[in-house]
Amino acid sequence: MAKTLERKTEVLVLNQISPVGLARFPTERYAVIREAKSPDVVLVRSQDLHSYDFGANVKAVARAGAGTNNIPVKVLSARGVPVFNAPGANANAVKELVLAAMLIGARNLVPALGFVEALDSAAPKLEQLVEDGKKPFAGFELPNHTLGVIGLGKIGSLVADAAIRLGMHVLGFDPEITVDAAWSLPSQVRRASSIEEVLKASHFVSLHVPLVDHTQRLVNVGNIEQTRPGAILLNFSRDRIVEEQAVIKGLQTHRLKCYITDFPTAGLLGRPGVVALPHLGASTHEAEENSAVMVVDQIRDYLEFGNMCNAVNFPDVAMARESPYRLAITNANVPEMLARMSHALGSRRINIHNMLNKSRGEMAYTLVDADSPVPPEALEDLRRIDGVLSVRYLAEGPRASAKV
Repeated sequence: MAKTLERKTEVLVLNQISPVGLARFPTERYAVIREAKSPDVVLVRSQDLHSYDFGANVKAVARAGAGTNNIPVKVLSARGVPVFNAPGANANAVKELVLAAMLIGARNLVPALGFVEALDSAAPKLEQLVEDGKKPFAGFELPNHTLGVIGLGKIGSLVADAAIRLGMHVLGFDPEITVDAAWSLPSQVRRASSIEEVLKASHFVSLHVPLVDHTQRLVNVGNIEQTRPGAILLNFSRDRIVEEQAVIKGLQTHRLKCYITDFPTAGLLGRPGVVALPHLGASTHEAEENSAVMVVDQIRDYLEFGNMCNAVNFPDVAMARESPYRLAITNANVPEMLARMSHALGSRRINIHNMLNKSRGEMAYTLVDADSPVPPEALEDLRRIDGVLSVRYLAEGPRASAKV
């Protein structure tokens, strides 16, 4: 029988995480701490971990949010460590901010507020000054205008649905849309065949794509001139999705009426037509709670039962438990790996009751339920297989995370 460690599973929290989520860690099995040399789990929001020393014990890293650009995913993948996130947990918060941004742009609210703030409260005929000065800020209403949505995941779909309910036309583009996202997309959304088609046809363009190599500078100097004259560009994805010089050029040529972004940069601050918010997309109590609850539940399901859900570097894997003796194995996605694992167990006279293996790119994940206890020698046999990155023995149910 594997030896049980007495210490609790250490969860290192590096940023302010909602206590509603943290409370879901049972105190008899988990220790939620603010400092640790070698924690089992690292839970983070915004802190940059690219130079962080994770220590030898780390089994999982999770971000209480969607993007994982602040986490060295490739480094952790090489160690067989999943990186979890909370896709969709902050979707409603971002959707509402996008709607606010559209109204800010359509009704010229920022310059209008600036005008009022500059008024002298002691000026004679103040009311007349207000009436005379408001004309440049006249705007337009949203119904019958076209919103282009680039990226039709959870947030993009919610934005599209909300715009339709406001009487807008919606044009969407996402070459990598998932089946689930396609099913949740409102039927009134017209599908575009390219980003350029969206730029040409839309009064508003809202970006909702992750920051990866092929989405950097998605809106750029090369395509900004195809934007419908007077369009409003909304960026609540990541700053590098939009090329800064493209925005400057678009504003100068009046292709863009304004650029509203959640990511202030030195080059855009103070420029006419730019409205920059301090990264407020997920900054609601509800979104912070949703994200924390989601990642904590995913971490527990992985540590205690071996199931993998919403790891950005591994496939989703869930297998009903049919034995008290479970192995969770992360491995490189290479030929004959399952045969080698089976042979390692069979040579120790361990019968496989059930097995599930799935892959994602270069990574694979395998769950094995055995009919008998798995001795330390068999675990070492598995770890010695070339391409096996980590092996966890989840014996005797919910205390699985405390087994080695």
